[in-house]
Amino acid sequence: MQTGNPVFEAISSLEKYISHSNFRGYDPYDGLTSPLFRLPVLKSNRTFRFISQQLIRKSPFNIRPLLGIKKGYNPVTLGLCIQAYSYLLKSGRLQGTRISADYAESRINFLTQELLKLSSKGFSGYCWGYDFDWEARYASNPAYTPTIVATGIITNALFEYYRFSKDKNIFAIIESSGEFATKDLKKSFDGGTFCYSYSPFDSQRVYNASMKAVRLLSQIFSVNGSKEIADEAKKAAAYVAENQNKDGSWAYSKSDGRDWADNFHTGYILDCFDEYIRNTGDNEYSDILQKGYQFYTDRFFRKAKNETLMPKYYSNRLYPMDSTSLSQSVLTLARFGDTGKASMTARWGIENMSDKKGYFYYRAGRFRKQKISFMRWSNAWMFAALSFLFLKIQEETGKA
Repeated sequence: MQTGNPVFEAISSLEKYISHSNFRGYDPYDGLTSPLFRLPVLKSNRTFRFISQQLIRKSPFNIRPLLGIKKGYNPVTLGLCIQAYSYLLKSGRLQGTRISADYAESRINFLTQELLKLSSKGFSGYCWGYDFDWEARYASNPAYTPTIVATGIITNALFEYYRFSKDKNIFAIIESSGEFATKDLKKSFDGGTFCYSYSPFDSQRVYNASMKAVRLLSQIFSVNGSKEIADEAKKAAAYVAENQNKDGSWAYSKSDGRDWADNFHTGYILDCFDEYIRNTGDNEYSDILQKGYQFYTDRFFRKAKNETLMPKYYSNRLYPMDSTSLSQSVLTLARFGDTGKASMTARWGIENMSDKKGYFYYRAGRFRKQKISFMRWSNAWMFAALSFLFLKIQEETGKA
């Protein structure tokens, strides 16, 4: 039994909260699900919808119940929980805990079936989007519009379970999603390399989104050995490598003004590059990866009290502290072998961003915390991150 282990205790409390909530909850971007936005003018004015969505997201108080917004059932939440349960199973340290191996397996089976029901229809393979309409700067996305971001997060979770289980049915789902990436997404070419679009309905060149497709294809290649898939993944990986900044960072996207570097999108790129290299054996981008990781560790963390690390949201300023940045920091640091730093970051999050009910807060500013519970953005990501850290600690101590 993991009595006295603060990471596992946080995992257990968080899992209990998520499970008792039936995996449902609010989301920072769910504002447009309010019945108000079904009124004639409000359902079609993009500018008003975008501004309203942002105001609801940034409110220090949860005004969603007042607006008639219901707790959602987000496919990405389900995927991240599969990822967390998979890490816990791999750790082999569940005996005597409330999260037994049988319980974790049953949760994974249930969530997988739910994901199949929630998949977007009419595309070349399994794919997913969010369960709400949302307005982005460069696109309007009705609920369940499939994106490579949502799909890539979910397939990565399924692949973590496949690594453990070798379940051919799980791999068939992942392989099907590869068809969505290669056949339904658009490609923006630059010479012999290209960037995948965010969704089938835009031509955005968002680096972390394209790298999620690269990761998916590399995972498929590691099992079926398809040279065609490996070649396509390499061309897309090369595009992102070529667009790395001199300091090792990446902008959010190319040629549309979104030139900031932030914590979790940088972490996504690093994780995906590392996964690509591990799955394909292609070491051409190892220097790119190390340069990016050096920028990440140098610019996105600040020492705090009690030998902890605070994860910064942006490379050039401290606030806000954010749960997705927190969770991705733990995932990326642990992936690259910095388990000590990952533990220091997780401890800062547990001490400063967790509620006694088990969930994690959305954000902390200089003077105030937004203590809203967001199921996808905060809780599911933290469940996956803490479970991965727990696994890595067990591996390092020879107990996994």
